[in-house]
Amino acid sequence: MPHRSVFFVSDGTGITAETFGNSILAQFSTKPRHVRRPFIDTLDKARSVVAEINQVTESEGRRPIVFITLVNDEVRDIVTAPNCRGMVMDMFKVFVEPLEVEFGMKSNHRVGRFSDAAKSSEYNERIEAINFSLAHDDGQSARNLDSADVILLGVSRCGKTPTTLYLAMQHGIKAANYPLIPEDFERKKLPSAIVAHLSKCFGLTIDPARLSQIRNERRPDSKYASIENCRHEVHEAEAMMRRHGVSWLSSTHKSIEEIATTILRDIRPDRLIY
Repeated sequence: MPHRSVFFVSDGTGITAETFGNSILAQFSTKPRHVRRPFIDTLDKARSVVAEINQVTESEGRRPIVFITLVNDEVRDIVTAPNCRGMVMDMFKVFVEPLEVEFGMKSNHRVGRFSDAAKSSEYNERIEAINFSLAHDDGQSARNLDSADVILLGVSRCGKTPTTLYLAMQHGIKAANYPLIPEDFERKKLPSAIVAHLSKCFGLTIDPARLSQIRNERRPDSKYASIENCRHEVHEAEAMMRRHGVSWLSSTHKSIEEIATTILRDIRPDRLIY
């Protein structure tokens, strides 16, 4: 869909609007231009966004889609007024107001997901999880693995780091990751520090051709990136995880969100209920 824009307008960070909007847009074979406009919390800012939306309508010849999460009624009224020429999808009106009726109470009308973050135990848990994952990235440390929720295993560049950080940031999961390297394959076993926590381990594998492509972007024409070495490492890693009874999945065609959800389902199903 060329020359089509989608706006995500919020009085907070805009992450909720964008996440929800992208979930809906994923149902369509289209790649519109994304425009996030966060912290629209005054009337002047709202008028400025409407002017931008109208200008895009003129330049593109079709109205943009506008996903909004605005809790201030006066600000929201400006963006949803007839003079706004975008197709406005008001998430709060669609979801929050019917729930107010169903629950028999008014919503908090809180601006943004991260309001009063310092007072939130959930937020503080996520910060601790992020710090833990950074300290235990790529096998940097085997200390405090008793407090890890998940330990990811796999060859270098198969997606362990982004997955552990996503688990920490989105779910407050303390996730460590350990790269399986040639020395491990020669010994035919995992380090003792990891073996002691097998119940927390989950493995990632990857198609060797895809792994070679990724590694060549980092170290072109190296043995590390050669297709022969990638085939060997992937084969040995899968064999090692099989010997130790570690479940794994391929990251080749999976999103981080899908990988993380599978890990939670298999290792920490309690974190899918909160």
